[in-house]
Amino acid sequence: MGSSLNEKLNPVPKERRQRIFTEADRLHAEYMTLQDIRKAKMLTQVQLVESLNIRQATVAQTEKRSNMLLSTLRNYIEAMGGQLLLTVEFPDRPHVVLKGLSDIEQFSTG
Repeated sequence: MGSSLNEKLNPVPKERRQRIFTEADRLHAEYMTLQDIRKAKMLTQVQLVESLNIRQATVAQTEKRSNMLLSTLRNYIEAMGGQLLLTVEFPDRPHVVLKGLSDIEQFSTG
């Protein structure tokens, strides 16, 4: 039977173990699902249902989707008090923030 993570880390010096856990926490925070974000904000699906005026089943489905409209994602993030920013990264250039793609006003006819 394999060893647990704690068993593997026991011989590692305390300072190094702390750096490992700090980096793991940082990486985990960088890559969160919508459900992880909602839970980190200490929000329930019911609270989002009330804010978004949709059914709880729709919130649950949204949290599981890997493909959705930017407007859906933006609405979900804003209902949690956040702001959706889209960035483009190239290996040889600094990242670029895209503007206007998720703005509904840009597409209105008026």
